[in-house]
Amino acid sequence: MPSESAALLEIGRLLKQARLAASLTQEQIADMAGISRPRYRDIETGTAAARATTLINIARALGLEMMLIPQSMVPAVNSLLRPHDDDDLPAFVTQADEDDHDRDA
Repeated sequence: MPSESAALLEIGRLLKQARLAASLTQEQIADMAGISRPRYRDIETGTAAARATTLINIARALGLEMMLIPQSMVPAVNSLLRPHDDDDLPAFVTQADEDDHDRDA
């Protein structure tokens, strides 16, 4: 499990990436999220944590949504998010899918 500081840095990196892609300033995002620009800057640089409600407001200002995913599902979600260039194979299969495939063979 990543450390808290590594998680804060990753969240900040993702927020900055989304903000730049939307061609918005820190001031604009802070205004839309209802926080000060220095507070937003600290969140974006990973030097400060934020409440879940603040992160939700920032995400929405950036046109994003936050999701809570059970830790056991993180590998499956990461697999779905990775580009797959090797033909049209599914990113992962359920047990039922494997059983169906075995019957077809």
